[in-house]
Amino acid sequence: MKTGAIGKGYIQVYTGNGKGKTTASLGLAVRAAGHGLRTVIIQFMKGWIDYGELKGVKMLSPFVEIHQAGRDTFVNREEPDPEDIRLAQEGWELAKQTILGGKADIVVLDEINCAVDFGLLPLPEILDILRKKPGGMEIVLTGRGASEEIIAAADLVTEMTEVKHYYGKGIDARVGIER
Repeated sequence: MKTGAIGKGYIQVYTGNGKGKTTASLGLAVRAAGHGLRTVIIQFMKGWIDYGELKGVKMLSPFVEIHQAGRDTFVNREEPDPEDIRLAQEGWELAKQTILGGKADIVVLDEINCAVDFGLLPLPEILDILRKKPGGMEIVLTGRGASEEIIAAADLVTEMTEVKHYYGKGIDARVGIER
């Protein structure tokens, strides 16, 4: 696989309170795989083994790979567990190696906006790595609460806005739809 095949790479941000941020980034990875491009997805604050994308991505190997950097529980925003911080930083180390090493055409940093917002990762370091990304690499940052600095650094920002959601009716996450 030859990386850098997309030409100029941009920075994309999918944020907002609406559903579809991770789903949009996975759709991008599927599209890229169809063209023989390599995508690495690192999921911050996620460690649940029953996400459908984990199984689906295996079918797209070797073009798409996914790594989880979190536990299967919610993170306490006010007082994050040291294990949550450690896992996020471990995922960030992998992200830095992947980006700076030019090891993919597309790097998806799923829920990284939340990891920054929750204090698990340092915003200045993320901004520094974004400035150093290889020219032919696309980077996608997802998650609610994207900082003004991340938005300013991006070339494309999409805000998912919840207009209506069936969660309000008590419907849990469904297999193949939300997980």
